[in-house]
Amino acid sequence: MSAQQILKVFVTRRIPQEGINILQKAGLCNLSVWDSDEPVPRAELLKGVAGAHGILCLLSDKIDTEVLDAAGPNLKVISTLSVGFDHLAIDEIKKRGIRVGYTPDVLTDATAELTVALLLATARRLPEGVEEVKNGGWSTWKPLWLCGYGLSGSTVGVIGLGRIGLAIARRLKPFGVRRLLYTGRQPKPQAQEVDGEYVPLDTLVSESDFVVVSCSLTPDTQGLCDKTFFSKMKKTSIFINTSRGAVVNQEHLFEALNSGQIAAAGLDVTTPEPLPTTHPLLTLKNCVVLPHVGSAIYSTRGVMSELTANNLLAGLTGSEMPSELKM
Repeated sequence: MSAQQILKVFVTRRIPQEGINILQKAGLCNLSVWDSDEPVPRAELLKGVAGAHGILCLLSDKIDTEVLDAAGPNLKVISTLSVGFDHLAIDEIKKRGIRVGYTPDVLTDATAELTVALLLATARRLPEGVEEVKNGGWSTWKPLWLCGYGLSGSTVGVIGLGRIGLAIARRLKPFGVRRLLYTGRQPKPQAQEVDGEYVPLDTLVSESDFVVVSCSLTPDTQGLCDKTFFSKMKKTSIFINTSRGAVVNQEHLFEALNSGQIAAAGLDVTTPEPLPTTHPLLTLKNCVVLPHVGSAIYSTRGVMSELTANNLLAGLTGSEMPSELKM
């Protein structure tokens, strides 16, 4: 690459300024930014990537063969401001020799904290309580009114004890959790830190008071939490998902919640996103749905933006990425 060559980079959304500052100061890029908090329309995405050497995208941007074709042969790198990469056509990207950067570590703590907050809010019925205060339903003290479930002495099952799963487990143990079960492709040595017991999925689902989904979305995990899955859970158990919406069959989850098969559910991810306001899950008092805010901490988003920018620059210059997806 010529030292004087200015490379075209298309940024698919307005991102935290930290990342933009890095790209501007590098002096390598001719930046084109879709300057909006809303996703770039498909037609504008296809137009924006034309001739680009680099694409900086978000989880909501589907980077498929059509986008890659629109970008053309100049495309060297795709840097996504996310830990997930199921929005990328990985096989096609690999075939074309395009490098991919992502942000797997920087949002671990933020997502783990949100998961614990969602679990507590769901188990202790906090949104219901807030609503009762607002609508005048709070009258006098009642022994069983708004009773929920506690962590002390409980069994927690974590599906996927990776970086985020382990961070969740670390935060839950001080609440007095009696057993910490986990499942995945294989036992994890780091599970010793939280006294984690490696068990089959059926054992985890049937014995846990709280089931926390923290796995990647793969062909094996897509639709994993279905009717059979929920039928094995305790009627008093709480289901939490902060991984990917497609891991859950939402129709089957609605049936399980509506019928009392399980006690409650808390979701930070859904399919689709945003979830339509008419979706049946939103009619249930025992289902808490958040708008995918797992990493929504100012400092975390800033660091994500910086890492995404540095990954992009490394891909443009052919140097080692701080965090490259190995394909």
